[in-house]
Amino acid sequence: MNLLNVFLMMGQGGAQGQGAGFMPIFLGLMILVFWLFMIRPQAKKQKQQKEYLNNLTKGDKVVTIAGIHGTINKVNDDGTISLETSPGSYLKVEKSTISMEWTAAINKPAATTDSK
Repeated sequence: MNLLNVFLMMGQGGAQGQGAGFMPIFLGLMILVFWLFMIRPQAKKQKQQKEYLNNLTKGDKVVTIAGIHGTINKVNDDGTISLETSPGSYLKVEKSTISMEWTAAINKPAATTDSK
């Protein structure tokens, strides 16, 4: 019996004895799948982002979520950083505006290509 028939019979009252035990299991499986593929990865990513922001130090090259590139000049206690965008030009930005993905992309070593 396929799933559509079970749902149709439940609506008509014909399979209440058979489908009554199936629905809680189906609902539990849906919640489990939702947790595994949506909630858990997002929580893991948030934890990594928080850890990354706590480990920022002076001299790190970073990119903000607005696309501003710079070097950290000072990490303040109030949750902000002083970002040097060009020599002698500083911006005070929130730590939370630093993009972990974009910063990793600019800091990864350039791929070497052999032209042989």
